[in-house]
Amino acid sequence: METKQNTPKQISLIDIRETGIVKDIKQGIARIEGFPSCIFGQMVRFTGGAKGIVIGFNEKDVQVLVLGDDTSVRSGEEISSQVEPFRVPVGKGFIGRVVNALAEPIDRKGAIEPSDYYPLFREAVGVIDRMPIEEGLETGIKIIDTCLPIGRGQRELIIGDRMSGKTTISLDTIINQKGKDVVCIYCCIGRSHSSLLKIIQLLQEHKAMDYTIVVAATGADSANAQYLAPYTAAALGEYFMFNGKHVFVTFDDLTRHAWAWRQVALLMDRSPGREAYPGDIFYTHSSLLERAGKLNKVMGEGSMTFFPIVETLQGDFSGYIQTNLISITDGQVYLSTQLFFEGFKPAIDLGLSVSRIGSKAQCPAIRDISKMLRLEYVQYRDLLKMTRLRTRYSPEVEAKLKRGQILTTLLTQDKSKPLSVVEEIILFYAYKIRMLDLLSPEDIQLFKANALQMIKDNYPYLVATIEKDKKLTSEIATQLDKALMEMMRRLKTKKDVSTE
Repeated sequence: METKQNTPKQISLIDIRETGIVKDIKQGIARIEGFPSCIFGQMVRFTGGAKGIVIGFNEKDVQVLVLGDDTSVRSGEEISSQVEPFRVPVGKGFIGRVVNALAEPIDRKGAIEPSDYYPLFREAVGVIDRMPIEEGLETGIKIIDTCLPIGRGQRELIIGDRMSGKTTISLDTIINQKGKDVVCIYCCIGRSHSSLLKIIQLLQEHKAMDYTIVVAATGADSANAQYLAPYTAAALGEYFMFNGKHVFVTFDDLTRHAWAWRQVALLMDRSPGREAYPGDIFYTHSSLLERAGKLNKVMGEGSMTFFPIVETLQGDFSGYIQTNLISITDGQVYLSTQLFFEGFKPAIDLGLSVSRIGSKAQCPAIRDISKMLRLEYVQYRDLLKMTRLRTRYSPEVEAKLKRGQILTTLLTQDKSKPLSVVEEIILFYAYKIRMLDLLSPEDIQLFKANALQMIKDNYPYLVATIEKDKKLTSEIATQLDKALMEMMRRLKTKKDVSTE
């Protein structure tokens, strides 16, 4: 007698969706009737195939940001919502690629296989899951590494007038991360397409695209794309941060991002506030920048460092957007147009710049040699202003002016030429022990150009020790004194031969 076994029936999943009707659409903003249970950042689909994100709602309707081409969306069209936030693809495959504001490739190198999908708008990691910022991020820019140290997980604002070198600081920092196991993301917001191509070419020339992702929303793109681009860059960075990697992200720039959000908000009939910006512009930027940080051991010890860039007009950093970002970030690097035209590059004004992480992010050797550098430079600039109209000085003032000139020469740096930590240690150790006071300006320039290579050729073990330990013990200091004295003799001999 055969017995029939009861086989369980396969239960089909029920897809529950809300539907609504398009009331009207203008410049990428659709007003929807319906969706009583919608949430901010929720993904919606139009009947014609277009996607959208819920970015606002009131008692009467829901505002949806249409992604991509909005010409296919019509009034009266049905729209359905999915019970999930809008997500963008993320993964290792994005390294070395150029993508748009939706993480879609635009570099004609084929499709990118994502490793996961992350929400575009995400709540920042809580304080419990973070740890203090104590590990330094080496920028390769002497004036920043010595006087304005940056830590991994920090948010440092780059602020200054147009054409004062703000983008150069971010790009030099990216170039300096080569071989340091740091994933870099450059987010272009509202810049011209030609300038974007120049930036990509510069990164390729220095082989920085091997560890860099470029997220681009140029001025030719819609305000919707320019608004979403930094959130996409943050989502891409979070993938690596949550997987234990160190990430560096720069937003170039948040002034244009504020312009884009103002345009979108006014189309949504949001009343403007101070200086004609919508009232939630502070929340818009703070919710973005709060996603940076250093995770604890349980979370994998990854980090994400932000360099947001903001533009000023004629040196006025008291504007609404500028002061908002200054209050959100952990310090600012202020670039002065006056210093730029004087030839001091990078044109960083140390009197107005600050890093709230401080010396905690510096290695012991840099901390030892840079304790008084900032104060000496600021005092030199003040003394220079007071003595500009004088022709005769006291010996004390003359000595301070000469030492300030030496420090200015050491801090001056060409773009796209970041320095290693070892070279910074050698240069400013020589300044600290006053060895450079005996040299002429021409010899100091020669010392800057050849210091590391000459010591590396004659004392390779010393360079290797400093690079490994990054400490100035008494033994290393004695050997470094000997190496610098030998170098001075070589420079003097070389100069005497050239004069003969």
